Formats: sequence, structure tokens, C-alpha cells
Amino acid sequence: MTDSATRAETVTIAARDGYPLSGLVIAPDRPKAAVLISSGTGFPKEFYRRIAEAGAARGYACLLYDYRGVAASAPASLRGFRADLMDWGRKDLPAALDAAAALAKDRPLFTLGHSAGGHLIGFAANNDRAAGHAFVNVGSGYWGRHFLAYRPLVLAFWLAGGPASLALKGYVSGRVWGGTDLPKGVFTQWRRWCFRPGYYGDELDDLRPHWFAEVTAPIRVFGATDDPVANPAASADVLKLYPNAPKDEVWLRPEDLGQTAIGHQGLFARAGARFWPMPFDWFDGLMTRA
Repeated sequence: MTDSATRAETVTIAARDGYPLSGLVIAPDRPKAAVLISSGTGFPKEFYRRIAEAGAARGYACLLYDYRGVAASAPASLRGFRADLMDWGRKDLPAALDAAAALAKDRPLFTLGHSAGGHLIGFAANNDRAAGHAFVNVGSGYWGRHFLAYRPLVLAFWLAGGPASLALKGYVSGRVWGGTDLPKGVFTQWRRWCFRPGYYGDELDDLRPHWFAEVTAPIRVFGATDDPVANPAASADVLKLYPNAPKDEVWLRPEDLGQTAIGHQGLFARAGARFWPMPFDWFDGLMTRA
């Protein structure tokens, strides 16, 4: 716990190509470290405000941001807007890492990534700035790894709802799937990977430059046993992409947190409050051992 005041400030981050990204800083006056919180696909940065406030109360300067084409980082119209997941990983995430590091100069920097927020670390050339990565509900999107009951829903999105929205609007409307609106390039690239057993690992050689093998900071997975997407098998697919990082996993049952269900996003919801200290406890431990 810190006795310094906490501030919340909206900021603009210039991506590596100059594209303006909407960011939100939640930080104490005297941070002991910084944390970059990277969203899952289709989640606006504000979804993570509660866990960022919990981190700020522990002394961590937290930066949340929207990838290009998402929420407050989207243009007035997504029709014709060019952006894909590689832009998020190579241009947006590295700039956000630098911006987060500047919040606590000469102090450690950590990342907390939800879903795609963990996928993309290996595409950031400056990932070595971080001293540890907390992966929350991070698993490959391959549909064959999902729980059986969930597969019809996701296949309907990939094969019907998403393509229909593209044809009508030129982008995927959030009304189709319950997330934010998505640029065409994000959807088509994501869908291609989600039909491959190895996710984008199957085409990693064609996705250079990337820096997965250069990630040597510890990774801790926080997963939910009832997550239909990022289950242990799907998590293993992603962890294979990081061969040189020390890794461990923490799998939480709903009853561990006093919930009836967690799913793919419940750890960040209000009912997930018992989870929020866990990544920061781990970051504290990494600093103690350093």
C-alpha cells in the first residue's frame, strides 16, 4: 500500500509510425514501478480501470491504451481504415511500453496482458524493457481448442456474422459479437489464425520481424478453469512461442474468487476483485528477488 495520492489522466501516445493512440494513466505520485496493461481484442481500455486502480493503490503507475482502430483510438469511420494485429504488436505496443516506462523512470516495468495483450509481446522489438509479463486469460484463438459448447458460437462469428458485417459496413460491428468495432484487417488476420491449430505459430517464419525468442523475462499465466477460450491447452500453444522465458501458471476456479463463473473476462469485472492483487503480488516478488 502507498500513502501517495493517485491520479487519473488521459494521454495521447504516438505509435511507432506516429498514429495517435488514446491512453489512460492511473498512477500514484511516487510510483515504485510501472505496469503496461494491454487489452484483449475488442475490449476498450476502460474495462481494465478497476485493476489499474488496485495497482496504483499498491504503488504501481499503470498505463492503459486502445490499439489503433479500437474504441477511442478509432477514426470517425472504420470503413477503409487499414490496420491489423501486426500493427498493434509492432507499432502500438512498443510505443506504449516506452510511455509506461517513462511513468516510473529508473524503476522496473512490467506488463499485464489480457488475451491478445499476451500474444503480441513477441512482436514488440523493445519487449526487453519489461522485467516480467503477467498473462491473464491468454491462449491461442484456434477454434478447435475451445470448449465444445462454445465452438458453434465462435464458428458462427467467423463464418457468418463477421463476414456479413464486413460486406455491409466494411468493418466488423461490435453488435455482431459483443466487443468493440474491429477494422477489416484485424478481423481477417485474426480469423485466419483461429482456423490453424498452431494459431499464428504456424506462420511465424512469415511474420518476421518478431522477437519471441528474445523474451527472457519471467511469464506468469493467470487462467480461469472455466474459460472456454484460454484453457490450459490453448495457453500451452501460446507459451510455446516464448521458448526462452521462465514460465509458470496459476489456474483459478470460480469458487476460489467467490464467483459462480469467471470465463474469459471475469477476472477484470467487479466480481473479480479477489484476483486483482495477484499480479501485483507477483511483481512485488520479482522486485524483491532482483
